[in-house]
Amino acid sequence: MGKITNEELQQKITGKFGEQVTIIGEPFSLLTVETTRGQIIDLLTFLKNDATLQFIFLTDITAIHYPEQEKQIGVIYHLHSLVNNVRIRVKVFLNDADVHIPTATVLWNGANWMERETYDFFGVIFDGHPDLRRILNVDDMTVFPMRKEFPLEDPNRVDKKDYFFGR
Repeated sequence: MGKITNEELQQKITGKFGEQVTIIGEPFSLLTVETTRGQIIDLLTFLKNDATLQFIFLTDITAIHYPEQEKQIGVIYHLHSLVNNVRIRVKVFLNDADVHIPTATVLWNGANWMERETYDFFGVIFDGHPDLRRILNVDDMTVFPMRKEFPLEDPNRVDKKDYFFGR
């Protein structure tokens, strides 16, 4: 058990940001909060620089695509406080037409490659990033492969018909 509980962490965040940060829940004892694009850097800065919290380790930045939601693209940050042995997940949801979000490289140098990977696979544009370009896919690729924009299987395939399998 860490030196700080999720309830104490939640109270500190709510005391500082109030309604600007929404507590989503605690799946698997991992406090999950949601904020806006305009507040993300302020929240991350607070979590990193607060003397009690000390979330100095950025574990991961990634994204998720929910095509059925109004705000389809979610950018997710995982932070770890090594001093308190506690983790937190921070989410920001963006409209598919406007996937700009401020870069976290101003706080963590390691965010550079994580943001490049998130851009490469989901198309999230990190404003202010020092070198935002593809990192794993070919440079002339025009799509973002982790978005759920295409069917998983070709509907014209004839070898996948049910009658071939006795159904």
